[in-house]
Amino acid sequence: MEDFDIIEEGKKVFKIEIDSLSRIENMLDKNFEQIVVAIMKCTGKIIFTGMGKPGHIAKKLAATFASLGTPSFYLHPAEAQHGDLGMISKEDIVIAISFSGESEEITRILPNIKKIGAKLIRYIRK
Repeated sequence: MEDFDIIEEGKKVFKIEIDSLSRIENMLDKNFEQIVVAIMKCTGKIIFTGMGKPGHIAKKLAATFASLGTPSFYLHPAEAQHGDLGMISKEDIVIAISFSGESEEITRILPNIKKIGAKLIRYIRK
């Protein structure tokens, strides 16, 4: 541990995070604006879903929104296939998070979410 400079490593981590935030800042466009406006106007709930690591991120986002006073929760996509889609109404927004966009659990529930009439926002990171 003598060679390991904790302060320098900490600075490297912050630099990586700052660079990432700068890239994201430059990527903001009309889509971002439309999503924010839709969430602000939502009269139902904000429902986050995702499988695997995106599911963990979706859970965190749902908890953050809920703690800020926005009705929201996490819906496990596999559980949704077995009856939990009944928690979604047409007034809701469903935010589906996926790294590939091809997660079978997610793709299976999308048609039903559309039938319910909830607004669907998909985030795919390819």
